[in-house]
Amino acid sequence: MKSFFITTPIYYVNANPHLGHAYTTIVADSLARFHKLLGEDTLFLTGTDEHGDKIVQAAEKQGQTPKEFVDDISGRFRALWPQLGIANDRFVRTTDEAHKRTVQDFLQKVYDAGDIYFGEFGGHYCYGCERFYTEKELENGLCPQHLTKPEFISEKNYFFRMSKYLPWLREYISQHPDFIRPERYRSEVLAMLESGALEDLCISRPKTRLTWGIELPFDKNYVCYVWFDALINYISALGWPDGAEYVRYWPGEHLVAKDILKPHAVFWPTMLKAAGLPLYKHLNVHGYWLSRDTKMSKSLGNVVDPLETGRRFGLDAFRYFLLREMHFGSDASFSEESLIGRINADLANDLGNLFSRVLSMTAKYFGSCVPQPKQREPEDEAMVELCATAMRNFSQLFGNVQFAQALESLWELVRALNKYVDSQAPWALHKQGNMERLATVMYILLAAMRKVALCLWPVMPAASRRMLEQLGQPVEEGLPPVPNLDDEIICFGGLSAGTQVSATSNLFPRIDVKKNTDADGDKAPAPKVKEKHKEKKADKPAEAKAAALAPAATAGRPEVDFDHFKALDLRVGTVRVAERHPNADRILRLEIDFGEGQLRQILSGLAEYYAPDDLVGKQVCAVLNLAPRKIRGLMSHGMVLTAQGGDELSLLAVAKAVPDGSEIA
Repeated sequence: MKSFFITTPIYYVNANPHLGHAYTTIVADSLARFHKLLGEDTLFLTGTDEHGDKIVQAAEKQGQTPKEFVDDISGRFRALWPQLGIANDRFVRTTDEAHKRTVQDFLQKVYDAGDIYFGEFGGHYCYGCERFYTEKELENGLCPQHLTKPEFISEKNYFFRMSKYLPWLREYISQHPDFIRPERYRSEVLAMLESGALEDLCISRPKTRLTWGIELPFDKNYVCYVWFDALINYISALGWPDGAEYVRYWPGEHLVAKDILKPHAVFWPTMLKAAGLPLYKHLNVHGYWLSRDTKMSKSLGNVVDPLETGRRFGLDAFRYFLLREMHFGSDASFSEESLIGRINADLANDLGNLFSRVLSMTAKYFGSCVPQPKQREPEDEAMVELCATAMRNFSQLFGNVQFAQALESLWELVRALNKYVDSQAPWALHKQGNMERLATVMYILLAAMRKVALCLWPVMPAASRRMLEQLGQPVEEGLPPVPNLDDEIICFGGLSAGTQVSATSNLFPRIDVKKNTDADGDKAPAPKVKEKHKEKKADKPAEAKAAALAPAATAGRPEVDFDHFKALDLRVGTVRVAERHPNADRILRLEIDFGEGQLRQILSGLAEYYAPDDLVGKQVCAVLNLAPRKIRGLMSHGMVLTAQGGDELSLLAVAKAVPDGSEIA
């Protein structure tokens, strides 16, 4: 069986987990699930990095020992992941005894090979980065990461002969284009290697300055540099050198943010080369999450709490947003406005609406049983082919860490399925009594919906399970829903005729923008500016103009005061079901979503002007608090607003889509 090993960085425990940590780990979880869905033997590793100067400083601020401090913060990371739907197989800590032994074995191996030496060095030390910088690496005399002036320290230390392996690394990266991806980071590393700024790497700290670290096996007066220690976790967790899992899973793939590109793209490969070990397969590098175009920072107060956000908006919707919104490798902006917009557009309007309308029609026309399909028409074959193409593209793009593009390819299928509903008009087929054609159309829809749900399991595992359960395909939690996704791409179907499906679906309710905007602040009302000014006398020409614009009599209808107008409950909603009234040719029966948790039935005399399938998915304006009225045997709970012009009647609509239930004022 093919194996797949994916790692996140081990997170530095000098602070609590934030959105950046959550994104990296959710991406790694999604990749692990994706490869499990391909039938591969998969291992997913994450953990915490717990040595170094910053840990000591952070512990002192809290009045704790370093061990007490790292136990607390590491525990928070470990507890967070299951709450974000993350199912890692291993959690490594650099304070684990097994990791310490592996680091010392690795150090001894490289030392015995002659690639670690003792020397005196004076350099610019950044405590934030916990590393020395050369003059060439500084930017205007400042640390390029923290923009602070490093302290010049001169001391005796141990050094790794990294410069010995730099020409080899440059050649290796040049010959393996996908070793570092996306391409921009490969180019950045090559430029770094060609700049001449990199030298040998200082890999120790004297105990006179720092004791919180792993002791060097060949000199007890020194501890290991935190990065040299941390990078080795990727093989210590596998039991290197003799562990069965090391043989089974290494080499694997790494997933990191761009701020730690250099240690993973330069330090780690040269360390592996010096120790005679195979290099990892891929280094996958992502950008930053920004808030209002600024990198998130506690000092700026713009850090997003991933757990709280997941609780408020739905965990699976949050996971979907993160992978859909960021084009992997580039920076992306996070705002609650964009999150709500993505949920309402992609999940509620597209995917949720598809499941809701198809399952309700299956219940109505076939008693919630999957029908037996008959002869396919050309439009059915086109839908089946599109399904295979979308799944094939999804699989290829997702495997190449192009998550946003992969999800977009899948949404091409989701949108096409909604259009297929409109074009095939199951309600019309049912009214015509064409049950064979109706059975084929409904089967195509249900089977394709199953394919969508399968593909979404890596990204939205809980929602995927619910979708499959609604389609009569229960899935055991934690296990992939099918043995191999590739097999699903090459054959259509997967649903047996007669399978019982749900009668309704409400997977992704629309989110009321008005209720959620203030918390984000993006649309917070501008502060009122008090201006001192002198009152002006009335402008008589302006008064005359205003009088000329006063309205004429309103066709004999009495004026109403504002309180009467406010009493009307005017709202916007989306038509989910439209069909002709069984007892009235000129009336349509509409089921409209006003964000009330259930659809509202309204009868309207639109049949002369609109075909039922033209209305499904359209947003309309309506009065909701009219007294219910029975029309030809059916109750109407409201009135859709229209404009009459001559012989034409037109629905009133909003200029752009708004959340269902939005008030008209």
